Amino acid sequence: MSPEALIPKHGGYRKLKSFQVAQLVFDITVRFCDRFVDKFSRTRDQMVQAARSGVQNIAEGSQASGTSKKTELKLTNVARASLEELRLDFEDFLRQRNLPLWARDDPRRQNLIDRRCVTADEVAVWVREQRNRGLSGQSGPGGQEGVRTTTSIDSEHAANAALVLLAVACSLLDRQIVNQAAAFEREGGFTERLYRVRSGSRATRL
Repeated sequence: MSPEALIPKHGGYRKLKSFQVAQLVFDITVRFCDRFVDKFSRTRDQMVQAARSGVQNIAEGSQASGTSKKTELKLTNVARASLEELRLDFEDFLRQRNLPLWARDDPRRQNLIDRRCVTADEVAVWVREQRNRGLSGQSGPGGQEGVRTTTSIDSEHAANAALVLLAVACSLLDRQIVNQAAAFEREGGFTERLYRVRSGSRATRL
């Protein structure tokens, strides 16, 4: 069996599904705020910063994992909390404008997930498709979209799309946190690994 490395492989956050979805949410949030949130509103800055914090802390946690599993776990938790804050902001946007928050069993939620969008442009295409269905009287549950403005319909679909993807990102991070906690409990941190490596090195020399 090969000896344990003092600093194991770490980083590689760009391959994490949680990072990819969080980054997509960040891009969507920036676009959403540019179009639907007053540029002088404090909420706009808070939403963008919360989305950015989600992405940055996943990356920083992954990078820190080489020397500190504890720091990795802490930063992943910060990322999760930031995305939860962002989720509340999107829900507030809908509630304050009397726009519907799609139920968990709304077929549009699964439709978006099944599309597996990887860019904000792809999500925007999906939103336009849903908007067009709504304007033609083929909206999902809670319809009545024929008497609403295009902007209202767009903002409803864009906010709910962001919430769907946030739910995916949060679910991924929840599983990631559980796995990181288990690894920390099983393997310990840098100090424990340093002890094991030193002990193994002394045993090899004897």
